[in-house]
Amino acid sequence: MKAGIIGLGYVGLPLAVAFAEEGHEVVCVDTDQRKLAALARGEGYIEDISSERLQAVAGLLSPSSRYADLAAVDVVVIAVPTPLTTNREPDLGPLVGSATSLAGVLQQGQLVVLESTTYPGTTRERLVPLLEESGLAAGRDFHVAFSPERIDPGRTDWTLRNTPKVVGGLTDACRERAVAFYREVCDEIVEVAALESAELTKLLENVFRSVNIALVNELAILCDRMGIDIWEVVEAAKTKPYGFMSFRPGPGMGGHCLPVDPFYLAWKAREYDMPTAFVELAGEVNQKMPYFCVEKVAKALNGHSKAVRGSRVAILGVSYKPGVGDLRESPALKIMRLLAEDGAELVYHDETVPELGDFGLRSQPLGGALEGADVVVIVTAHPGLDVDLVLASAPLVVDFRGVTRGRQAPNLVRL
Repeated sequence: MKAGIIGLGYVGLPLAVAFAEEGHEVVCVDTDQRKLAALARGEGYIEDISSERLQAVAGLLSPSSRYADLAAVDVVVIAVPTPLTTNREPDLGPLVGSATSLAGVLQQGQLVVLESTTYPGTTRERLVPLLEESGLAAGRDFHVAFSPERIDPGRTDWTLRNTPKVVGGLTDACRERAVAFYREVCDEIVEVAALESAELTKLLENVFRSVNIALVNELAILCDRMGIDIWEVVEAAKTKPYGFMSFRPGPGMGGHCLPVDPFYLAWKAREYDMPTAFVELAGEVNQKMPYFCVEKVAKALNGHSKAVRGSRVAILGVSYKPGVGDLRESPALKIMRLLAEDGAELVYHDETVPELGDFGLRSQPLGGALEGADVVVIVTAHPGLDVDLVLASAPLVVDFRGVTRGRQAPNLVRL
């Protein structure tokens, strides 16, 4: 079998490598020349795929910017970004562009699978018509399926291989073809009856997390006012052996999925005169957390007779989650922008993110970031962070991740 992957990010690249490791040829298409060049050199550029893994399958991976190269494959997987516009509405531009280009080379008998997260109806209402501009009929001349990605960057316990794969098809034959395709790299396949069911499955998974994170974030703000330790409350609540699932507060949500998916669902729901107030409220609560965090930093500085303006603020961790260098929707960036607008002098330490071009900053060694800082703010606690050194070196520490729990210090403020 020969496969084609469109989009070589956190979803597409692991999928391409997985199929290559099973002995299949993979055409890897992307518009980012840097990714294509790195792939050609056998250099890994995301945490989940090492250079060693790439080099081991180099002969089976064909990096390309030409959609024409997809004419010779059996299956094409579309794994392009599906971001939000500035008005927080679905931006299907990358998907439309990819589908339009693919239609120009689509061949009879091929299977096209969409993995990009999107609202129910996208595959049937947007992707299929674009592909049919090829003159071929979906479900008759070529197959179409949707299978939501379930990649959690940096995670090693749940991988593409052992995470159940949800698959829905335009027709039964389409679904069966997609199931056979994914059985090559996935141990368990979960078949659903319709494309829309598969699309909504991914949204439900992430809306569930968004709503519960919003709940605990809102409680964190309340606990701050009431003088209650939210971390102690969460730890105590999760001892209940049934009926409770633990979620932790934080400075906001990052990554592609959690900050985006609820708005995809809410946007689609309005088409059916069904406002999803609960879902939208959760998104709003989580979007407000960076503002609350900045207020917390300002209040902490005020307690030390300092203003934000003119203070040297060291941010520890700017990616959206520990152990990865992914900046998508990272709350740290919003916190830094707000602090900069208030006149703070910013420095940061994050070994996974060498530089922040928008801020004109480069990551400093931990000691350099701590030196001269008026306040150190723990936004993302990467593995190996020397919390004791931070507490011993900084005149003021604000912890938004709860990594200082169990420690008492006069210079420590926690969420």
